[in-house]
Amino acid sequence: MRRPLECPIEGAMILLSGRWRALIVYYLDQGTMRFNVLQRALGPISQRMLTRDLRELEAAGVVRRTVYPEVPPRVEYDLTESGRRLMSVIDALGDWWEADGVRSQKPREPALHT
Repeated sequence: MRRPLECPIEGAMILLSGRWRALIVYYLDQGTMRFNVLQRALGPISQRMLTRDLRELEAAGVVRRTVYPEVPPRVEYDLTESGRRLMSVIDALGDWWEADGVRSQKPREPALHT
């Protein structure tokens, strides 16, 4: 049985968990995108993973999926108001990374096994 989330940070981290979800939000902040355009922007993400993450973000109310009744069907994705508010958090993470992130620190030497 799943326990209720006790901390709002935990819920946010679960929603944004994985390699791609924050990046999906980041790219959709640039405007409405079709699936294939978004997939190309993200790089090495599989179709299956992108579909799964888009569905999760849609279920959470962060991403909106619009299907146009055309032949063939056209599907577009964009951010909801909630997704646009989330961008301030993602921008803050990027700002932190640029200013103080791990990448600015000297890499650790690998541990030697004796």
